[in-house]
Amino acid sequence: MAEKMLITQALDERDLLVKKISDKIRKNIFVATKKHNSDTIFEHKQSVDDFQKEVESTFQSIQDLIARFNRIDAAIVKSNAETMIETSCGIITVAGAISLRNRMKGCGSYDGEADFEGNLLEKLNKDYQKAIQTAEVRNKELDNTAEGMRLSILGKETKAKDDKPLAVVDAYVTENTTELVDPLEIKKRIDYLDEKRNLLIRELDTQIKVSNATTFIEI
Repeated sequence: MAEKMLITQALDERDLLVKKISDKIRKNIFVATKKHNSDTIFEHKQSVDDFQKEVESTFQSIQDLIARFNRIDAAIVKSNAETMIETSCGIITVAGAISLRNRMKGCGSYDGEADFEGNLLEKLNKDYQKAIQTAEVRNKELDNTAEGMRLSILGKETKAKDDKPLAVVDAYVTENTTELVDPLEIKKRIDYLDEKRNLLIRELDTQIKVSNATTFIEI
């Protein structure tokens, strides 16, 4: 008879099975030693017959737990591939939502390499900050050069006497000022993409949790 449970219950049991199976494998001894003329093994100070029964029982228990894990895991995978949820990026399967969420969080096979949205945001911001810093440094150097030109033209004591020669300096500053070339209006684009990405991740998390809490599987 098939056993029915919610995805949330199945996920909890699957996690528990991982720990339980791992503990059984790690904590038990499956091969021991004894003297040729003795019926007692060294490791547990128990009889060979008792040890044999214990090992066979433990081994079978592990096999049964693995089989249950596989059934639960397969049922979860099947359900995730068939259950549809509605998101701001369209109607997709739970499996697709999990894959998209994990990718955007830098999880999975590609680690952070596949977080295209996050990586693009990071590069946009890095380029923006670099361009801002470059402009600030160059314009500061320009200001220093311009001040030197003013002092050279007018002299330190008389620089306020006549403004006409300063027009040349002002024109020089205008022509040589470093400014951003910003086709994307990058600051606005960064803010928009960052908000959109964070909203989508939160939405996917919520939709997956809701689906897991309302969807039943049979094993």
